Amino acid sequence: MQLNTLAMQAPASAGGHSACARWRGFASRLGYALACLLAVVVLAGCANTGKEPDPTVGWSAERLYKEAKDEMDTGNWTQASKLLEKLESRYPFGVYAQQAQIDIAYVYWKDGSNPQALAAIDRFERLHPNHPNLDYMLYLKGLINFYQDSAMLSSLTRQDPSERDPKGARESFDAFKALVSRYPDSKYAPDANLRLNYLVNSIAMNEVHVARLYLDKGAYVAAVNRAQTAVRDFQGAPAVEEALYIMVLAYDKMGMADLRDDASRVLALNYPDSQFVKNGFQKDSGPWWKIW
Repeated sequence: MQLNTLAMQAPASAGGHSACARWRGFASRLGYALACLLAVVVLAGCANTGKEPDPTVGWSAERLYKEAKDEMDTGNWTQASKLLEKLESRYPFGVYAQQAQIDIAYVYWKDGSNPQALAAIDRFERLHPNHPNLDYMLYLKGLINFYQDSAMLSSLTRQDPSERDPKGARESFDAFKALVSRYPDSKYAPDANLRLNYLVNSIAMNEVHVARLYLDKGAYVAAVNRAQTAVRDFQGAPAVEEALYIMVLAYDKMGMADLRDDASRVLALNYPDSQFVKNGFQKDSGPWWKIW
């Protein structure tokens, strides 16, 4: 037994230290790897502690829309837009997706994001050119641009609407015009027509304002061109009266008597009670031309 024990111990005494050292090295490396893995898991957990789980995960399209509608009804536009965006991304097809595309344009507008609202409307028009609610989208497009360029803003800034960039007014005009032309029986058509009447003169007055500036600077050809735009494109607008008057003055300054007389005839024929005619004398141009 002693010999057997010695025989068993002999290899350990000869190579045991080397085997143990290898084992300790392996265990050390294994422990380091496990420690690194544990650190990664801990750090990942820490990184996610500030991010709350999305409670809408697994919601149906119907539920997403219902919740978004509830937020709209309470005026929580930001939350409503988030829900509608999720509905569109998760369920891009079907009636709920189409309704979400309609509602999100309105929600963006109410939330003060006009560019996003207009982009949503343009996208809807491209995707659904024959949608039964397209009249509403055209009306909404007109409204968004209308209020960007409305007299309400001028009352705050004390600026004449005709002196501002008419881009918004023109885009509003185009949208309302498309609405009443394509959908004359739409429930939005009467209001669109009223706004068109305002926009016609607002845009015409912008042309007259620019023509007046050109006239004051002595740029008579440019003044005539802008006044002609108002006369040609916005017939019947009150601003046309002054546009014709500017044409008379500009043609006179350029020595174009025939064109001057033609413009004065048109002015007197269409606006017989015009103050420009009744004054009879203009400080800048001499006597009024009594040729009609």
